[in-house]
Amino acid sequence: MKNIIFVSILLISLFTATKSNAQADTLLNFCAQHLPSSYISDGQVYQTPISKEETAEFSVTFYGGSTYRIAACSGLTDGNLIFTIKDREQNELFCSKDHKNTPFWDFKFSSTVDCVIEASLDEYASDSGFAILLIGFKN
Repeated sequence: MKNIIFVSILLISLFTATKSNAQADTLLNFCAQHLPSSYISDGQVYQTPISKEETAEFSVTFYGGSTYRIAACSGLTDGNLIFTIKDREQNELFCSKDHKNTPFWDFKFSSTVDCVIEASLDEYASDSGFAILLIGFKN
């Protein structure tokens, strides 16, 4: 009996993990549409499960002289994720909410800057989901 319960719990856990990974992959492919081939990915996928009560934080270094694009998604429609870029002193450099929740932003720094990107769900988005950020650059 204990073996049946253990196997049942294991199968449910595997199914849930597989379903979550499939959802994240679908969202990643949707988000990647905002990172055209003229940008080279930094090789990272910044993603985390998120709920309306949470703000995700990602630490990123942007190097001077390169043009960057950040693509941000949560869900299969644009504008569900609000992202804010701040420097280490918490000065706000950009907020997508100020630009109609744009799903991407292009920018260039003249010198290297360490930043924190905060991501949160829009108030009209679902109660939970994945926050996904992609960063690309071109020289």
